[in-house]
Amino acid sequence: MNMPVRFLLRLGAALLACFCLLPARAADAPLKVVASFSILADMVRAVGGDAVSVSMLVGPDGDAHVFEPRPADARRVAGADLVVVNGLDFEGWMTRLIRSAGYRGKVVVASRGVTPRRMAEAHDHAHGPAGQAAHGSVDPHAWQDLANGMVYVENLRAALVEARPAQAGAINARAAAYAAQLREMDAFVRETLARVPLAQRRVITSHDAFGYFGAAYGLELLSPQGRSTESEASAADVARLIRQMKAHQVRAVFVENISNPRMVERIAREGGGVVGGRLYSDALSADPVADSYLKMFRHNATVLAGAMLAR
Repeated sequence: MNMPVRFLLRLGAALLACFCLLPARAADAPLKVVASFSILADMVRAVGGDAVSVSMLVGPDGDAHVFEPRPADARRVAGADLVVVNGLDFEGWMTRLIRSAGYRGKVVVASRGVTPRRMAEAHDHAHGPAGQAAHGSVDPHAWQDLANGMVYVENLRAALVEARPAQAGAINARAAAYAAQLREMDAFVRETLARVPLAQRRVITSHDAFGYFGAAYGLELLSPQGRSTESEASAADVARLIRQMKAHQVRAVFVENISNPRMVERIAREGGGVVGGRLYSDALSADPVADSYLKMFRHNATVLAGAMLAR
């Protein structure tokens, strides 16, 4: 066999080997996941580990209620293998973004299976995006109950295993370990808040983002704004809240990392309360204080308990 023939045979064998490796390499490549906001992105990373490459649309300290997607966001969604959303009408802009991006892959709704909280009973002052009363509207902030967080984790686990079956063992192990951490944090939150007498478990937050938290952990949370930060609280809402503060001797008022603190500071001043600190509701922090879902819960529970006990 002459030299050119041997060379061509070897080249063909090398190319064939490369082509045979392509499917395996594609299956091993990190799954490109786009999460709608920072809390979901953190959960996906915790479950997916090195099986995923995660980006988010609304970053730390960002407000998903008023987020306006840019062309770069559409390109990011278009290039995704998997898109993860909260659901419960939290991301009102997401359907339009997915359509404009031309994305046809799977959309994972992390809240699927949770029991939604209705808001009319607790907050007859809530307002929807257009300013109409939101009687009976669904509270989208389901992640504020760690039991719901575990539902999110299971939905993410199932979706990632389906997308990367070859890495199912590692994904399942990470999901189990993460769920165990969430259970431990749930016990910590309950133990921390149990120190607060029942009569003192009333606080005011910027908007109605902590309804699931209050229901799960025995707090009454009042707010001048409803489920969304899109609409401003009316003067009547603020005045009514100040009257409630005085009538029930509510002292602790909290700002949120996604909200302008001026309204809360005014309520605290006129209602005879104090600003008890900063809470993290719809976004993780850009600094290390609450830059993960677990740290967010530890911070919020600790700050809430400290302010309520300081009355």
